[in-house]
Amino acid sequence: MSDEELQEEEREVLSSIYEGDPAFKQLSSTVFQYKYGQDDEPRSFLLEVSWGKTYPTEKPTINMDTFYNRHILPEIKENIVTVVNQEAEQYLGAAMTYTLFEFVKEKAEELVAAQPDAIVKDLGVSMDCVSISEPQEVETKKAAKKEHLSKAQKRKQWDRVDARGEKPRGWDWVDVVKHLSQTGQKQVQNQEVPTSATS
Repeated sequence: MSDEELQEEEREVLSSIYEGDPAFKQLSSTVFQYKYGQDDEPRSFLLEVSWGKTYPTEKPTINMDTFYNRHILPEIKENIVTVVNQEAEQYLGAAMTYTLFEFVKEKAEELVAAQPDAIVKDLGVSMDCVSISEPQEVETKKAAKKEHLSKAQKRKQWDRVDARGEKPRGWDWVDVVKHLSQTGQKQVQNQEVPTSATS
C-alpha cells in the first residue's frame, strides 16, 4: 500500500476509535490532537501529531507548542517530544498515531511529574500582591443631549443645502475686497535702500 492509502485507512480507524471522545480532535486530514488531564489542571497538556507526505514511512511531527500548553515548562515539553519520537522509531512503516496517543496516556503522570503546581503558586503570589484601597468615584459622562429643532428650524437648515444634503460650492468663501476694507491698510515705513555710488 502507498503512504496515501495507509494514511486514509488510519484516518478512518482514528475517527471510529475516538468517536465521541472529547479529548480527541482532528484539526485537518493530517493533524490530530489529544488532551491529557482535565481542563484547568496544572499538569494537563495537549499533544499534537502531524503527518508528513511520507507518513508512516517517516515519523510524524510531534508538537507541544500549542496555546493550551502555555503553562507547561519548556523542559517538560522537550522531554515529552523526545520520548514520543523515540517511541515512534519502533513503528516506522506502520500506523502509529493511536499507539503514540495511548503510550502517552499510560506515561502521562510520569512525563509531567516535574511540572510544578504553577496555577496554585501563581494564585498565591497574586493574592499577596492584592491590596484593598478606597473606592474611587467613577466619573460618569453624561451623554450630550440631542438638539431638538422646530419644524421651521429644520426647514431653514434644509434650505441651506442642495439635494444631496451638501452645502453649495463657495458657501464659506470670503469676499477679499470686503475683508481687506474692514482690516484697514498696513502702514509701510519707507526705508532708503543704499544705492551704489557711481562716479
